[in-house]
Amino acid sequence: MLTRFGLLAFCLAFLLGCTPKTYLRVPKQGLSEYLKPEAGKPTLISAHRGGGDYAGYPENCLESFAYLAKQAAMIIECDIGLTQDSVLVMLHDDALDRTTTGKGKLNAVSYAYTQSLHLKDNAGTTTKFRMPTLEQVLNWGKGKVIYTLDVKRTVPFEKVVDLIHRTHTEDNCVVITYNAQDAAKVYRLDPSLMISVTIRNEAEYNRHHDLGIPDNRMVAFVGTREPSAEHYAFLHKKGISCILGTLGNLDKMAQAKGDQVYVNFAKNGADIMSTDRPLEMAKALQKK
Repeated sequence: MLTRFGLLAFCLAFLLGCTPKTYLRVPKQGLSEYLKPEAGKPTLISAHRGGGDYAGYPENCLESFAYLAKQAAMIIECDIGLTQDSVLVMLHDDALDRTTTGKGKLNAVSYAYTQSLHLKDNAGTTTKFRMPTLEQVLNWGKGKVIYTLDVKRTVPFEKVVDLIHRTHTEDNCVVITYNAQDAAKVYRLDPSLMISVTIRNEAEYNRHHDLGIPDNRMVAFVGTREPSAEHYAFLHKKGISCILGTLGNLDKMAQAKGDQVYVNFAKNGADIMSTDRPLEMAKALQKK
């Protein structure tokens, strides 16, 4: 018979054994400090749309997030839509047709209807998985992943920031914006949040800076083509991490020339790489 101490030790060992070492945990210093660029830091991998390019694992799906996070430390880039009855759910497209068994526009259907559907992977194969809510996603991700949240046009930033507050996931989330005005709005809603901003040149940096967004709240998306070494240096000097979008042409380059090119992108200055091939990228970066 186990003693109380023995039982406690057994339970602790069991819990530790069930927690993948790949899970990405933000330290007590917070997300801003964690994402600050520093020499020698490992390059982070961001799974575009939650990594939906694997058979049987749809994009924007909790089960897909879990599948990836158990194999490599992951940032999960995912997309937020809004149902007709104002529930925040995970969907990239305006319409349901491509990624679910449903039809029509998301903003024309109820949340209950979305839960009657099943998700499809990128090959169009129907799975048993269902569309998660943003609340479910945020709660699941605590201590497992960092999210970059792509807020679709019909979704108010206020609703997303409010849910981040209610789930206490401020240090799990980076809110994606596509222009300086939206970035300034997110900053006004919560000055402590990290914001993904598009900065492909110095003029775009100045637009954000002039609206009062501090450098230590910004993560810079530098585009889907490699920027110059000077641009990386400009942003790094300000303490701003850089996301290179390898999705699309750069991922195709890696497939054609070998995944070693991901290592080169990292050496050239990418702090985070957003990809449709997160597992292949993880293997390449582990070998460097």
